[in-house]
Amino acid sequence: MEFYTPQEVAKLIGVSPNRVRQLVNDGKLLALPGSGRSKIPVEVIQDGEVLRHLPGLLTLLGDSGFSEQEAFDWLFREDDSLPGTPIQALRDDRHTEVTRRAQALAF
Repeated sequence: MEFYTPQEVAKLIGVSPNRVRQLVNDGKLLALPGSGRSKIPVEVIQDGEVLRHLPGLLTLLGDSGFSEQEAFDWLFREDDSLPGTPIQALRDDRHTEVTRRAQALAF
């Protein structure tokens, strides 16, 4: 897995590194748990933006009781029913499928 630093993400999306850290702290952007919020997976940035449906999905997972580590693991775990990983499905604009699976996990 490859990662960006907050400084690299800031350049990619056109904000300050502090804003990137705030997005991570607010649960709007995903960072590797335990990395001090300094390792942001390259998969969460596409075309100079944070994946469009990622913030809402992170909120949904958090509201469902997922820890940061559990949400991270779920997003990057292979799911044969998608196929691929939930993060790849988001990148492929299949967010509805991913959201349905996340909602089902809550119950």
